Amino acid sequence: MGETTVKIPEGTKASPTPPSGATADESGPVSRTGRQRRIRSPRRPRIWFEILLIAVSYWIYSLVRNAVPEQKAEALRNADWIWHAERAMGLGFEEAVNHAVNSVTWLVVAMNYYYATLHFIVTIAVLVWLYRRHPGRYAASRLILFATTAVALAGYYLYPLAPPRLMNGQNFIDTVKVHETWGSMASGNFKAVSNQYAAMPSMHIGWSLWCGLTILALAKAPWAKILGMLYPALTLVVIVATANHFWLDAVGGMICLAFGFAVSYAWYRALPHQLPRWVEDDRPRRRWLRWPGTSGKPVTPRPRRQTVGHTVRSTSATGTAPPGTSSPPTPTAPSPRSSPSSERTARPGRATPTGQVPSPGRAAPTSQTAP
Repeated sequence: MGETTVKIPEGTKASPTPPSGATADESGPVSRTGRQRRIRSPRRPRIWFEILLIAVSYWIYSLVRNAVPEQKAEALRNADWIWHAERAMGLGFEEAVNHAVNSVTWLVVAMNYYYATLHFIVTIAVLVWLYRRHPGRYAASRLILFATTAVALAGYYLYPLAPPRLMNGQNFIDTVKVHETWGSMASGNFKAVSNQYAAMPSMHIGWSLWCGLTILALAKAPWAKILGMLYPALTLVVIVATANHFWLDAVGGMICLAFGFAVSYAWYRALPHQLPRWVEDDRPRRRWLRWPGTSGKPVTPRPRRQTVGHTVRSTSATGTAPPGTSSPPTPTAPSPRSSPSSERTARPGRATPTGQVPSPGRAAPTSQTAP
């Protein structure tokens, strides 16, 4: 009851009912697992999309970060708590480092500009390097950076924190203000457009450590690996010496970076360095599999030169003479003036393990008996 009966005329065959999720053409069923695998597979990035994505993402990051209400009283209380906690652990060294670096004018000025510029320059340079040299790993590495930055926004909202240079009753020095350098978005003329109480976590550490680990995992030159690991270490010294962060803020940045790695691994099922370096270019009119050192175009093997005696002939990669050429002439015996080494390589009548074959132009040895 309720079933529909379909009569099929004699001499005809019933076409099978397509399975659920099948396409109308003959491409076969499209499963959800297949779609997810295709979406999660690495693809070659597009430059216009990446520039637009990075610009929009940083604009949203700055907007949200500065939109977090400046909870000054709570931020100062949190700063006092962290400072007392570090001193209780015997690791409250920020003030000593701040005063020591401030006594060397050229050093503290260099650190101010380091804090203001390299945070962006190095990160963008690593992204460009990944795009150019490791396109198959670019998307996974970019996802780590974006996820790290996104979770940092939650930290700015949930845990407002004043930097050491803004604490009350402490002797920290605002090096940007004292030396009148352009060094901090939360000092000088930038106070009105930047949230001064968003110090936890430190994205200077999160981004610099991302750069260092990426270079360490993917770079081949030993000097590049060394510089990659020195960069986050030097950044830690800079953020402490300029009194922009506590060292515990750096720990918060590392935790955010660990979250970014977890998100990227959950999506791609692998870490960036475990993904293929080169991926198929899925742009129309240009589909090929790119490998290191190739341009994607078929390469015709170059003919190689072979020497037989004193005659040089050119053959293709398969070892046969090129079409339209005659067979090489029969090799002749080497001249008496040729060197012994060239004679050994050019003489076709060399001795074999089973016997000796006389060389052309030389008399065969005769046996002699003693009288």
